Amino acid sequence: MVRKPVVSTISKGGYLQGSVHRRLPSVGSKEPPGQDKVALKKKITLLRGISIIIGTIIGAGIFISPKGVLQNTGSVGMSLTIWTACGILSLFGALCYAELGTSIKKSGGHYTYILEVFGPLPAFVRVWVELLIIRPAATAVISLAFGRYILEPFFIQCEIPELAIKLITAVGITVVMVLNSMSVSWSARIQIFLTFCKLTAILIIIVPGVMQLIKGQTQHFKDAFSGRDASLMGLPLAFYYGMYAYAGWFYLNFVTEEVDNPEKTIPLAICISMAIVTVGYVLTNVAYFTTISAEELLLSNAVAVTFSERLLGNFSLAVPIFVALSCFGSMNGGVFAVSRLFYVASREGHLPEILSMIHVRKHTPLPAVIVLHPLTMIMLFSGDLYSLLNFLSFARWLFIGLAVAGLIYLRYKYPDMHRPFKVPLFIPALFSFTCLFMVALSLYSDPFSTGIGFVITLTGVPAYYLFIIWDNKPKWFKRMSGFLGSDACASM
Repeated sequence: MVRKPVVSTISKGGYLQGSVHRRLPSVGSKEPPGQDKVALKKKITLLRGISIIIGTIIGAGIFISPKGVLQNTGSVGMSLTIWTACGILSLFGALCYAELGTSIKKSGGHYTYILEVFGPLPAFVRVWVELLIIRPAATAVISLAFGRYILEPFFIQCEIPELAIKLITAVGITVVMVLNSMSVSWSARIQIFLTFCKLTAILIIIVPGVMQLIKGQTQHFKDAFSGRDASLMGLPLAFYYGMYAYAGWFYLNFVTEEVDNPEKTIPLAICISMAIVTVGYVLTNVAYFTTISAEELLLSNAVAVTFSERLLGNFSLAVPIFVALSCFGSMNGGVFAVSRLFYVASREGHLPEILSMIHVRKHTPLPAVIVLHPLTMIMLFSGDLYSLLNFLSFARWLFIGLAVAGLIYLRYKYPDMHRPFKVPLFIPALFSFTCLFMVALSLYSDPFSTGIGFVITLTGVPAYYLFIIWDNKPKWFKRMSGFLGSDACASM
């Protein structure tokens, strides 16, 4: 059956495997899995938690998604409605994750909650898809925006070569991976600094936009809902673009075991972060339309740069730098959080055992960070930005919808479970229904990209039986896949 993880050391490499169990402790237990002497430390305070959430949410999305949302809604008014609705829906999802995170105090986010509710097969499929599709594609999308904006000041009068964007992007990805391999504290400190850079970038857009409104520049808001009508095919894709921009509210749940006083820190960090981000995003989109018409926005490859060139004069050169730093912060926060997901999945026997090892001195899950690098590079050089977005969104929102639906199940299955934070039941019901409904519609709206995502998701089922259930594997297969027993580990 499921591979039995073992505690082992690699003394020469300086790694010690973290605490491992065949199954997580029972639902509702107040403590995370028992820990060895070497473990991930509780270094995430309220400020660092807020910086992780805001720093991961505000990245490429607000500078990429306005075009995608407008393209699929057809009017200024409808696009602003989608932005507001996605903000409220994201807040609902974040509140659900606050309940899950304070009730099940274990790292891993979606993976852990699906494992507790639906069992090992769906949980394995979730981490399989995260490893192959979601995280590499999401990091590639954010990194491409980073590469474009960091080069923007050097190519003012001409188009930026795509190869140059991808090469700079590859450098940025490598720097993020190295940073997350070296130190948890430094990664968190840099994330706090980059969070302030992100908020500065947003304010540079919002403040001039508000001044434009005060001056009466409202011509682009007249007949705001006139234009091409939103279609049933377009709305799921508009939803994807909007929710992509807000994505990141769930990352603190990936590192629950590293959060100081999680019962208070997680709900507070989520609520404060989502209020700041939602208000900031809606005002940013309003600011865009005070200066740029819908037609001009659709023609722009860098909306923030187009806006700043119209209003800020020479200071507009600072905008792409701040946007690039914003994207870098999202790259850093995403890798920081998701490497913990791979660490937890390996600890449970669903990924190769080496991914559950922690560096003795640095206390970082180094192998879990490193494995992302080649997969992200493959995504970077094999797809364009908008197809990657549709590709990853199908799998991401399918499993997030399932995880929140699991909250409803836990309410009925374990009514007496300790819940320091509790949301009204209509919130998880509405959120999970909306996610699953939009995922179903997206198969109709963009059958190619979402179809590929669906097929790769299904490959997780035979992979589960091949790697996890099949006991009598040949030795060469075990060595290749990394699913080794204690004897093999000792021989290393």
